[in-house]
Amino acid sequence: MTRTIAAASFPAVALVALACRGTNVAGPIVASGHVEATEVRVSTKVGGRLESFALEEGDGVATGQELGRIDTTDVRLTLRQAKAERDQAAAELRLRLAGARKEDVAELEAQVANLETDVEGARRDFERMQSLLDKGSGTTKARDDAQVRRDMTAHRLAAMKQALARMRAGSRPEEIDMSRARLAASEARIAQLDQQTKDANVTSPVAGTVTGKIAEQGELLQPGSGLCVITDLADAWLTVYVAEPDLTRIRIGQEAEVRTDDGQSRKGRVTFVASEAEFTPKNVQTRDERVKLVFRVKIGLDNKDGFFKPGMPAEARLETGGRAR
Repeated sequence: MTRTIAAASFPAVALVALACRGTNVAGPIVASGHVEATEVRVSTKVGGRLESFALEEGDGVATGQELGRIDTTDVRLTLRQAKAERDQAAAELRLRLAGARKEDVAELEAQVANLETDVEGARRDFERMQSLLDKGSGTTKARDDAQVRRDMTAHRLAAMKQALARMRAGSRPEEIDMSRARLAASEARIAQLDQQTKDANVTSPVAGTVTGKIAEQGELLQPGSGLCVITDLADAWLTVYVAEPDLTRIRIGQEAEVRTDDGQSRKGRVTFVASEAEFTPKNVQTRDERVKLVFRVKIGLDNKDGFFKPGMPAEARLETGGRAR
């Protein structure tokens, strides 16, 4: 899942506010703006069919609560195959480390002994055929056939002795290292698939309210696809803009009275004052106001009960005599 902290995406949540009092340094600073809150966009780490996703907009969620689940049938099948490959690689490594069995070495030694006997017999046949040919009672063909049998048997004996030497020596270090690497790769693949299985259960990284539902149950999602937007209403603030003459009368921690359009009033506190000026946001109605340079101010709100909602218009009143804490 990916975490994105941004202003609420409601149309009215643009950072719009103007200082409503001029430069009356003796009076309070009154500015209006809109409420914003921390938003978290929850996304899937793995792709697949969204097997369950029963949440609706407005539902409250707790940190760590399961939001949805991706179908893991394909992952489970791939995991079974990976485990089988791991077991095969482990068996191969054990076989290389153990070396040849005594029985196999003894069998090959017996075959070498038999071939040595065959070689000796083939050599004698060749000598006998050569002797007969020298005396004029043999044929060239018989002598040549005996020579071929002698040479072929000798080659077979040489190859068999090499095989016996390799069996006695066991696997080369490079072959053992290759088997270890194959086993490590299989174990890494299993760990990756296990993690994908865990990631198929999407949980909420924060406590808050579902303010946007992006996917629906049954959809086929790609890795990184968004599921929903969770807004942490407890972390809400009012963004206002004040003119430069009023900036010297505002301090971090300064108390403010925040009043909504329906007349309800809550306490707030200045948590941020911009160090650089900017033009008034473009969604202000008049051009004369938009071309003014103002400073952005954030007023933190005590919103544990969720009274303030992102996009809600409100007015802040800051008494110039307020003290920072």
